[in-house]
Amino acid sequence: MAPSPSSLWLLHAIALASTSISHATARDIAFPPLSPYASPFQNQDPLLAPLGGTPFTDKIGNAPWAGLTTFAKLPHVHCLAVEREGKERFDIAVLGAPFDTGVTARPGARYGPTGIRLGSRRLGGGYNIYAGESTYDDWAKIVDCGDAPLTVLDNTVALKQLDRAHKVIAARKTTSASYTTPRILTLGGDHTTTLSALRSTAERWGPVSVIHFDSHLDTWDPDVLGGGISHYAGVNHGTFLHIAHEEGLIRNTSIHAGIRAPVFNRHKDLGNDARCGFEMVKAREIERIGIDGVIERLKKRVAGSKVYISVDIDVLDPAFAPATGTAEPGGWSSRELLSILDGLTGLQVIGADVVEVAPAYDNVGEPTTLAAAQVADSLLTLMVQTPVKTVE
Repeated sequence: MAPSPSSLWLLHAIALASTSISHATARDIAFPPLSPYASPFQNQDPLLAPLGGTPFTDKIGNAPWAGLTTFAKLPHVHCLAVEREGKERFDIAVLGAPFDTGVTARPGARYGPTGIRLGSRRLGGGYNIYAGESTYDDWAKIVDCGDAPLTVLDNTVALKQLDRAHKVIAARKTTSASYTTPRILTLGGDHTTTLSALRSTAERWGPVSVIHFDSHLDTWDPDVLGGGISHYAGVNHGTFLHIAHEEGLIRNTSIHAGIRAPVFNRHKDLGNDARCGFEMVKAREIERIGIDGVIERLKKRVAGSKVYISVDIDVLDPAFAPATGTAEPGGWSSRELLSILDGLTGLQVIGADVVEVAPAYDNVGEPTTLAAAQVADSLLTLMVQTPVKTVE
C-alpha cells in the first residue's frame, strides 16, 4: 500500500531534523595536551601557526615529508640564476648531476641525486654525536641548488653544461668576509661528473689532492678504456682521473681507498695510476691496519694540501650498497666508511661528491640511498668543521 501524503511529510521532517542535529553536534578533532612532551619541531619556524592549538599542530608543517624534497630539508636556492637574480648568498651548495651515459656497466645513476635526497629526509638539524656539533646550525649557510640541467643525448655537451654549472655556483657570494668562495657537494650521477668538479676547484683553489673512495682505479688511459673507439668515448667514469691529471687539476699527492677490482694489465694500469699521482689503500688492508690505520694513511698522503673527496658508493660492499652500476664484492661496511670519514676532520676539504648511486637496483629497505645520504652528511660536516680561505 502506498504511503499517504501526511506520512511522506513526516518522513521528510524527520530527515531534516536528523541532518540539523548532526551538523549541530559536529566538532573538530581534539588533540590531547602534549605537555610535558616537547615537539621535535619545537625550534623550527611554524608553517601552520594560523591553525592555533598545540605546539604539535603548529609545527607539523616541518615534517620530513612536507614541501620540496631537498637534501636534508635544506632551503632550495636557484643558484644558476643570472647574476641580477642570483642575490642569495651561501657558503656550501649541494648540486645534483643527473648524468649516467659515461658508464661501462649498469646505467641508472642519473636518478642518483633524487634517490640521495629521498634518503636524506631524516637528516638536517640535530646534534651529531660523533662530530660533537650541529652541522646545519653552525657558521655555514648550506643550500640545495637542485640539479644541473644536463642533456641526455650528447655527453660532450652535458659535461660542458656541468662545467658551467660548477663555475657559476663557485662564483656566487658567500655570507663570510673571510671565506669568500662557496664550496660544492655534488650528488651524482656517474663518476665522470667528478671531472667537472675538479675543473672548477682547480680554477678557484689550484691543484688539489684527491681522496678517492672506490673499488676501481678510475685512472685508466682513455686509449685503453673507450678511447680506442673514439675520443668521445674516452671520457668516461673509468678515465676521469687520468684526464684530470693530464689537465693539471690534481696533485701527485692523491690516494685511493677501498680498491679491490681487477685491472686489465698489472704493469701498465698500476704504472699509469702511479704516474697520475696516486697511492692506494686496498679494501682488505682494513683487516690488517684497522680503521685508524686507513685514516693515518689518507691524512699523511694529503697533508698540507687542499683536498677533494670523491666517494663512489661502490666502495661499500654490495650487501650495504647494492644499487650501483659496477658492484664489487669484498667492500667496506657503511660503518667502516663513515668512521673513516669522521677521522678526516681537520683536512682542508674544498669540494666533495657522492656518485654512482643507481636507485633502481636498491632493495625495499633502500640501504644504498640511506648510506649515500649519510656519507654526504659526513662530507658536509668535514667542510663545516674546517673553513678554507680562497687562494688570492
